[in-house]
Amino acid sequence: MRKLIVGCWLALLLGAIGTLFWYNEWQYQLPTPLPKGYTPVQAGSPIALPAGLSHTGGKPLFLHFFNPDCPCSKFNIAQFRALVQQYGTQVNFTVVAITQKHYTAADIQKRFALTLPVVFNDSLASLCGVYSTPQVALLDANNRLFYRGNYNRSRYCTDEKTSYASMAVSSLLNSQVNTLLVSQAALTSYGCSLPGCNP
Repeated sequence: MRKLIVGCWLALLLGAIGTLFWYNEWQYQLPTPLPKGYTPVQAGSPIALPAGLSHTGGKPLFLHFFNPDCPCSKFNIAQFRALVQQYGTQVNFTVVAITQKHYTAADIQKRFALTLPVVFNDSLASLCGVYSTPQVALLDANNRLFYRGNYNRSRYCTDEKTSYASMAVSSLLNSQVNTLLVSQAALTSYGCSLPGCNP
């Protein structure tokens, strides 16, 4: 009888651990739910940037919406760094940190080995139609939204065939319109809901 009770408790414990693991994995495989009252921002819309955040040298502006506590944002950081390395001379990159915890720009730069500007401005997300992290908002030199969406189709940001963010930057720099940029897979948000992640 004692073995049966111990066995039941072990089975219950393993079941609970398995359920928790499954939930934490599965929730990021599903699209991020649209927040109540969400208003999409169409490509081509002018974005009124707050003071202190502007283009330099007439370059496009790449806003990386990032939550340092979001697992998806952490997986994405290598993909983001690769884009900075590839396009850093042609595009201005800024990290828009959105979190409920207290971080400084220096904290995030040090923790994730970034040398880019880091701003804390929740209103930028709604201005660009962003409601999850990680997300991209790419603005042309006239502050018009060129692309808002995913880095690629993979949660782990390893699917090079669907490198939407890279395609968007390349298209903007070459003054081209890429049909992949308007696909539902590119525009459907995945990751952590704003304003913060509760993994």
